Amino acid sequence: MEQISLTYEMVMVLCVLGLTVGLFVTELVRVDVAALAIMVMLGCLASLPGLDHIVDIQHLFSGFSSNAVISIIAVMIIGAGLDRTGVMTSVANWITRIGGSAESRIVLLISSTVAFISSFMQNVGAAALFLPVVSRIAARTGLPMSRLLMPMGFCAILGGTLTMVGSSPLILLNDLFDTINPTLPPDQQMADYSLFSVAPIGLALVAAGLAYFIFFGRFVLPEQTHRAAGEGARGQSLLEYVSKTYGIDGAIHEIIVPPGSILVGQSIDDIQRALRLQIIATQYEGKTYTSPPRDTVLQAPARLAIIAEPGAVEEFKYCFELEESPVLAGFAEDLGPTRAGIAEVVIPPGSGVIGKSARDLWLRKAHGLAPLLMYRGGKTYSRETADIDFGEIPFEAGDTLVGHITWEALTRMEQDRDFVVVTQDYPRETTRPQKVGWALIFFLIAISLVLLTDMRLSLCLLVGALGMILSNVLSIDEAYESVSWSTVFLLASLIPLGQAVQSTGTAEWIAHQLLTVLDGMPIWVIQATVAVLATVFSLIMSNVGATVLLVPLAVNIALGAGADPAVFALTVAISTSNSFLIPTHQVNALLMGPGGYSVRDFIRAGGIMTAIFLVVSVLVMNLFY
Repeated sequence: MEQISLTYEMVMVLCVLGLTVGLFVTELVRVDVAALAIMVMLGCLASLPGLDHIVDIQHLFSGFSSNAVISIIAVMIIGAGLDRTGVMTSVANWITRIGGSAESRIVLLISSTVAFISSFMQNVGAAALFLPVVSRIAARTGLPMSRLLMPMGFCAILGGTLTMVGSSPLILLNDLFDTINPTLPPDQQMADYSLFSVAPIGLALVAAGLAYFIFFGRFVLPEQTHRAAGEGARGQSLLEYVSKTYGIDGAIHEIIVPPGSILVGQSIDDIQRALRLQIIATQYEGKTYTSPPRDTVLQAPARLAIIAEPGAVEEFKYCFELEESPVLAGFAEDLGPTRAGIAEVVIPPGSGVIGKSARDLWLRKAHGLAPLLMYRGGKTYSRETADIDFGEIPFEAGDTLVGHITWEALTRMEQDRDFVVVTQDYPRETTRPQKVGWALIFFLIAISLVLLTDMRLSLCLLVGALGMILSNVLSIDEAYESVSWSTVFLLASLIPLGQAVQSTGTAEWIAHQLLTVLDGMPIWVIQATVAVLATVFSLIMSNVGATVLLVPLAVNIALGAGADPAVFALTVAISTSNSFLIPTHQVNALLMGPGGYSVRDFIRAGGIMTAIFLVVSVLVMNLFY
């Protein structure tokens, strides 16, 4: 095998590669910020003498107009339109009617439905849409959410391998082909994959995942029963559910503060922190203030609506000589069950509130949520926790917040991409069921254009997205809000790095080193090694980043081994979805809190799923491709 010399440009690209992996693994900055910084760094390097071939400076930002980026934006808008018209609620009703209360049937119906949906939209979007659906099903059937969420989440990831628009790596793959092909001889250039080219792989993976959980789920899934949301299981009241689930008393106490009380002039924050209670509303001069900001100064005569343990309530009344109204009188209308209640909210991956605390965000003032507790990794933090104030704990992806909120504020919170509202059975502004016909029509138009025409994928999907906007399924502002711009910047910013790896010969050099180690091995062994490498990368960095970095490498390995480069590239794009072992994938992180899962739960169930994924995917690719 001809020796390839390491050039100065290759060394620089390798350094940038190492820096990229380091930033992704350590998360010193957000991955989208890291990707943007890498793109800017490449542009600066390409402006230096002797390094002008690292990347084409004239096309440095072309990733933002790439087919992959536009396709992802359109898919997100289409998914938001289907959700807004109540399609997902209808799906939940159908699952409950067909599945009854049998766990295996419910798992089969939920997981297969989510797998199908995620084949046409981002898997984390499908999982986020189905989180409240699973919560409702768990409440109605009495099944623990921990037995339902992990199969649903895993199949959402697997469903992304059914079509070329189901996951970001597959959407990106054909664009990478366009970048790599000019560097290849004409007889070795790769043809684009069509929409259902990967269907045999995806069907085999989804079938294997469903069989795994149906036959072995009872052995590998945890038994937690504390995560059923909404009205508790089998018809128990909301307060009974809160008490049983979190061990707190969710009853509202109306306390009367007379003139001359020593509480007058004290801030709500001082009272709450000192006395371990949550003031969810105040009433002064006939006006009610729900979720008052913590710097609100108490005046009298006034009434306070508080939630706390009975002992803390009695201590509060005794210390300050206060009386409690036997029933909700002043707050009967504003805090009645038709106006307000207790809700559960999850912090999703990519949320802008990660790293900030409730106090940093002024959660009550900004969102109207008076937090009662926070659930994280099997532990509950509340004001009754003696050693820590949960209001000062920085949020992490997967954290579950339980708090009191008005339904109007909760409706607004559902539109905020920084939160996923789990509680769904509450009075709110209705969705737009009158628009469901338009939503389905434009969804089918988009899919038909993809299947029956030679139009670019991004253009086909934009037809559907634009149709939903013009038919008022979504407003243009709602369409903008439905797009995960961090994903867009991550994807677009990493494309130049993949180009640099290929154009400078760095990928070929790395491939040469690996081929030296694998020299003489059968092609299927080399392909399996590539699959394992992509799996490992997907656990420590984004699947988009892993795809951009490894596809050029896989192509060069295939060329050196005499294999089909398109199949090796597909091996990478498929294997970067093999992210089950630890909760680093966005879907797994999203479901960890609501499911009450620990890392050990993912290692136990995800370890076997990882091995199944590798065996099935490599086997099917060798049989069909």
